[in-house]
Amino acid sequence: MLVGKALQQGKLKALSQSVGELLPDFVQKSSSSAASSVTLGQILTGTTNISYEFTTQLRALVTAADPVQYVLGLPNDGRAPNSWSYNDAAVSLLTPILERAQGMPLEDLAKRDLFAPLGIERFSWGRDKAGNAMAYMGLKMRTRDLAKLAWLMADGGKWNGTTVLPPEWVAESSRAHVGGVWRNPPIVDTGYGYLWFTGMVRGKPVAWAWGYGGQFALFVPSLKLAVATAATDPRPQDLRTQTAAVMAVVAQVVEAAGEG
Repeated sequence: MLVGKALQQGKLKALSQSVGELLPDFVQKSSSSAASSVTLGQILTGTTNISYEFTTQLRALVTAADPVQYVLGLPNDGRAPNSWSYNDAAVSLLTPILERAQGMPLEDLAKRDLFAPLGIERFSWGRDKAGNAMAYMGLKMRTRDLAKLAWLMADGGKWNGTTVLPPEWVAESSRAHVGGVWRNPPIVDTGYGYLWFTGMVRGKPVAWAWGYGGQFALFVPSLKLAVATAATDPRPQDLRTQTAAVMAVVAQVVEAAGEG
């Protein structure tokens, strides 16, 4: 969402801009970095090919004294080009990219361009060891406010009739740019847009943000429907079962809305 606003405002030029172009001073310290040639579009679509495994490297990313240099030091993962992978490390680069483009901290930017227009006043954002808001995790808000973000997307970027996000960006964000990503039954045909998962539920195209344990912000444009869920932190061995149970309820809501 914030990348789309920055493009609209002319603060970012295009999704084809590379990390080397957007963060030149950092890249100068890591001239052989695999991440330097990664584009903004690849970060958003999860196709950076930067080596990262969240079960073993998340703590290292959060506690790194210089998270950007940590990411720039990661090698290529050897996957085929345009292969999707869940990658906190790559997404973490959105914090310095947006902050440099906009000249303000990420949380202040989110408040100005998203939260304030939607009337979201209560939120907090976790920080890494370097004191940066983490673009890949740590945003906490009430479920009703999370639903507002999903509704903004469901309504083509409008809130109470006022355009907050460019409608073209909303459409591009919520269509599949790559397939073969994590499965989330009963959703089928799972793909990935710009940091949004995509798929079909009961014959309806949907897109959703996916948090740990079944925390979802899902929207169905054709039904003008937004659904947000909250969930407790399950044990790793219970994660799959809990996520499936929450999504099963969401799918029932979508089905009922489609029949209404």
